[in-house]
Amino acid sequence: MKNANWLTSYFFDGLFIVIGVFCAAFGFKGFLLPAQFIDGGVTGICLLITETVGWPLWLLLLLINIPFLFLAQTVIGRVFAIKTGLAIVLLSIVVLIVPFPILTDDKLLVSVFGGFFLGTGVGLSMRGGSVLDGTEVLAVYLSRRLGAKVSDWVIIINVLIFIAAATLLSIEQSLYSLLTYLVASKALDFIIDGVEEYTGITIISSGNEQIAGSLIDEAQCGVTILTGQGGYGERGMAETTTVLYVVVTRLEINKVTKIIQRLDPEAFITMTSISDVYGGMVKKRPL
Repeated sequence: MKNANWLTSYFFDGLFIVIGVFCAAFGFKGFLLPAQFIDGGVTGICLLITETVGWPLWLLLLLINIPFLFLAQTVIGRVFAIKTGLAIVLLSIVVLIVPFPILTDDKLLVSVFGGFFLGTGVGLSMRGGSVLDGTEVLAVYLSRRLGAKVSDWVIIINVLIFIAAATLLSIEQSLYSLLTYLVASKALDFIIDGVEEYTGITIISSGNEQIAGSLIDEAQCGVTILTGQGGYGERGMAETTTVLYVVVTRLEINKVTKIIQRLDPEAFITMTSISDVYGGMVKKRPL
């Protein structure tokens, strides 16, 4: 039964990643590349080099993301890094060999819908437990190392990219590219169901002790153990039980929920968006 659940889980992860890759590739070839627009993050760097130097986008997506794969293994974990590597290789192959139609040459439509398809693709890949862009991995790493917010690092990285775009391309292209990035960010947030970098997860299960140990060992996240008492229906107040509370980045949600569901498929889980955290184990755990 557990093997069947794992197979189903990996099937849907793979499906999300494949659909996400095709959405992102359509955003690239159907909208952004013909109009010479870029996006933020690592994909924006790849697009900017393609437009200025002429190197093929599929090759740049492979080469520039290599350092972020090693970083992802350190920051998030080995499985996440493997999924991300496979997703990026698939994206490069799709960009190289799949012909996508160019639907419009209207700059505003290109900017909006290019950002929409790209953000949707990245969001779906994140739902599958991977990313197509290493920017957030780098931001999480810098946040833990240097202490600033993840969102601050994302902003700093993208400001530098758009300044470079304004210098190397044009002010108009840079402004349209900024609109692309904003649309992509909103589409990504909508797909993954959360606009914050951190998520608080509350877990109630009869196997909380085992779950807590697995979260600490496998997900390498700090776990707070609370004492709670259930009350529901005609049974009134139930016996005292333990409640687990963890805070993770949104890149780690998939990994944490899989650990919980593997150990107790009937566990009660709630998630709450958190704008940022200070102290504790989230930013202090060793890298």
